[in-house]
Amino acid sequence: MKPPIADKRPVTDTRHGHTLTDDYAWLRADNWQDVMRDPSVLAADIRAHLEAENAYFKAGMADTEALQETLFAEMRGRIKEDDSSVPAPDGPWSYGIRFVEGGQHPLLVREPREGGAESVMLDGNALADGKAYFRLAGASHSPNHDRLAWAFDDKGSEFFTLKFRDLETGADLADEISDTGGGGVWSAGGDVIFYIRLDDNHRPSKLFRHRLGDDPADDVLVYEEKDAGLFMGVGKTQSHNYLIIDCHDHETSEVRFLPAGQPDAKLQLIAAREHQVEYSVDEAGGTFYILTNRDGAKDFKIVTAPADDPGPQNWQDLIEHKPGRLILSHSVYADHMVRLEREDGLPRIVIRRLSDGDEHAIAFDEEAYSLGLSGGYEFDTSMIRFTYSSMTTPQRTYDYDMESRERTLRKEQEVPSGHDADDYVTRRVMAPAHDGESVPVSLLYRKDTPLDGSAPCLLYGYGSYGMAMPAGFGTSRLSLVDRGFVYAIAHIRGGKEKGFAWYEDGKREKKTNTFKDFVSAGEFLAAENFTARGRIVAEGGSAGGMLMGAVANMAPDLFGGIIAVVPFVDVMNTMLDDTLPLTPPEWPEWGNPITSETDFRTILSYSPYENVATQAYPPILAMAGLTDPRVTYWEPAKWVARLRANKTDGNLLLLRTNMDAGHAGASGRFDALKETAIEQAFAVKVTLVA
Repeated sequence: MKPPIADKRPVTDTRHGHTLTDDYAWLRADNWQDVMRDPSVLAADIRAHLEAENAYFKAGMADTEALQETLFAEMRGRIKEDDSSVPAPDGPWSYGIRFVEGGQHPLLVREPREGGAESVMLDGNALADGKAYFRLAGASHSPNHDRLAWAFDDKGSEFFTLKFRDLETGADLADEISDTGGGGVWSAGGDVIFYIRLDDNHRPSKLFRHRLGDDPADDVLVYEEKDAGLFMGVGKTQSHNYLIIDCHDHETSEVRFLPAGQPDAKLQLIAAREHQVEYSVDEAGGTFYILTNRDGAKDFKIVTAPADDPGPQNWQDLIEHKPGRLILSHSVYADHMVRLEREDGLPRIVIRRLSDGDEHAIAFDEEAYSLGLSGGYEFDTSMIRFTYSSMTTPQRTYDYDMESRERTLRKEQEVPSGHDADDYVTRRVMAPAHDGESVPVSLLYRKDTPLDGSAPCLLYGYGSYGMAMPAGFGTSRLSLVDRGFVYAIAHIRGGKEKGFAWYEDGKREKKTNTFKDFVSAGEFLAAENFTARGRIVAEGGSAGGMLMGAVANMAPDLFGGIIAVVPFVDVMNTMLDDTLPLTPPEWPEWGNPITSETDFRTILSYSPYENVATQAYPPILAMAGLTDPRVTYWEPAKWVARLRANKTDGNLLLLRTNMDAGHAGASGRFDALKETAIEQAFAVKVTLVA
């Protein structure tokens, strides 16, 4: 079957004296906002091209269909189908999530705290019945436990509909609010909820107040963020005393608050936005505890301020800034403060007693691991919950008494088909970068895998927005590792694995460090005989998909294949289009090529779409979602079209667009595994099949 060849319909755009020519701009639907809400309105010529690409993908992967089924069966066999979370207590009830055997979606459940029958608040499987896509989001019970606010998306476009359920009768109220960001935050009385509505360009710009029983058309606009470059979020302090409204981009934030018991009160500002100053807030006993990078605290510090006058003039250092120790988050309880921090690339939890400042830490001894805090509902408690896993150790959930320091294992992830951690090795190695830096790389492989350069390797990377990639447990990757793959995560610049400076050194004018670090990681693994050049399959998604496009241009002969999942590859054109949902908020990350010639030239130097060359490329699989509001479907479609027109090899180049989903792919837990099976089958095909 011949690959589909997209028409060339050149569109030119001259910026800063440079003319961009885009042969495939027509793949961007003029009515893209409407397509997000109703995919059936996609233009016929665009749909025909995407469906032709899907047919070519199916033909190109036909010889792996049996392997895909095997991989899917293996991955599904490692999932406990009737699994459940550890119930989280809140007053008279304990709340949790449960799955049923064969069910794709969760059940939201609760049971009396002192014992009694479980009740199902929401059945995701019943709600999803008959829908090609369905996703629950943002469910939260009211403070008096009689209502459940819940939200769903049935297009994949992340426009969520907010509904309210009577937990006594199980019936939904008449109140229904469309186009929300998902979920809401209750007032203390449980009769008012605050939610964020998205505009037509999918921007979370307006905070509304809804009183149960009122017509949503009459909801009160509480705050509107006029700056299209800022995201908005709404939450509540751990004490439940205050609602917190946060406006932020990737480097600046501004927080307002109001008493949860006074939903009609006016919002109060904590600190006016300052460029590149971030802060987040929790509260206990009338004191705000504020995590911030203000005053040069690059790796963040924690300050306190009185809730009745919380301006920066009253900020007092509580946890001083320590270079190299990055404080990631904090929560405050009645008698303790908990913070999650990272130093030397590894996370730990630190407990501080508020009365006397006594501190102790929770950490683990493995070379690479993942640690997370589960916030819980309660404030006046000495118990917290955290999760731990490593690349060989399934996730463990612990309850921890902050006073007695007693640790109780509440749940260990079950792998029904069996998993023996002793069969595997996890390591952390340091790859020398082009400029003398050392790039951490987390590895997982079977003990019997030969480290003589013969093993294929799947090398995963992200490297943007300061997001650190955890070295945690993942059942799906075991299918590759059991077939002799070395699985590797490159903790490249652009993340925060080595502190905030690691992030800064991989953004804007220094973005190419991200790509060079990934290439250095691959070259190091080959030089050390973990794998070999041409035996490495690179994988990344979203901004990690941009990484895939960049390294495909920079070092195509290093890789035996590239998997780009919802890849952000058309960076220049997207950053020039300020009507797209994420463009203005993304300018601090990538630069603004509209106003800055320097930013324009920087992006032009690496944007994968702009830098497609007349050269040989490795086999490439691109995965997209038609209703994706984050990385629009036309980015991978245009990229693949340009690659096909320019590459000089005969290697596979495949594009699969999920016509019923968005950024996160298929919504059901088993359907999502089918997409993972496609990716893994491609990795096996290009490295093990002659």
